[in-house]
Amino acid sequence: MPIYQAIVLAIVQGLTELLPVSSSAHVIVTARLFQQDMSTPANALLLVMLHTGTMFAVIAYFWRRWFATFFSSWAAFVRFVQFVFVATLLSGVIGYPIILLVEHTLRRGADHAVIEDLFNKLNWIAPALAAAGILILYAGLREARSPASGEGREVRWRDVAWMGIVQGLAIPFRGFSRSGSTISAGLLTDGGRASVESFSFAMAVAITPVAIAREAFRLLRQVHHAGTAVSLSAALVPSLVGMVCAFVAGVLALKWLSRWLEQGRWYWFGIYCLLAAVVVEALYLRGW
Repeated sequence: MPIYQAIVLAIVQGLTELLPVSSSAHVIVTARLFQQDMSTPANALLLVMLHTGTMFAVIAYFWRRWFATFFSSWAAFVRFVQFVFVATLLSGVIGYPIILLVEHTLRRGADHAVIEDLFNKLNWIAPALAAAGILILYAGLREARSPASGEGREVRWRDVAWMGIVQGLAIPFRGFSRSGSTISAGLLTDGGRASVESFSFAMAVAITPVAIAREAFRLLRQVHHAGTAVSLSAALVPSLVGMVCAFVAGVLALKWLSRWLEQGRWYWFGIYCLLAAVVVEALYLRGW
């Protein structure tokens, strides 16, 4: 992939991965405009590096806030670890069976299918975008009507449970924004804006290495099944440049998200997801 395309995809990934608008839908459409297949080994390496860049963006942006709250004392740290563990466990218990079901549905007589095959299915992405949009819109409008209901309150077990469950529902589907769904779930349990946002992205950091490892394993498997030597060295430079660009775009996206969340504009992201769902469905009907 040319470096300029990698940079564009990195910016798209960095912005949409951390904004609640689904990175998958935007990356897929952008890649198709470039006539790129994101399932090839070289492009799979790029995706791994882009996810790595956005993960470091989250750590860099939230580190001080996490240190002041979750790491303020040993008791606070232990409670934080318990929260993340339970949320991630619930996500796995909910999400993994759905992944197996989706892969079984995708197989339909084929020898093998993986959840990443949804990268090429706009007819699955459009309804997922719409579902995320409805959830974000409802949570945002409800929170905007009573913005002080949970303001200043720290995350509680009820918030953790629902955020973990909703993340499990979001993980299998391209188009169902993970950050959008978990923050919305926290708002619907009357969690404070800042605390819900912080914990949502702490959950993301906990689960991202697993996603990166899965992508890396898929990459190695693709190279192995190719039957011929596949050189990834040529893809390394675009991937590294993309990682840096994704990091910068991710930090900017987080600043944007925080500002709109604090200003009660969360529901605007839901409106965007609904509009994006219409566009993606239109593209699918046109044969994309």
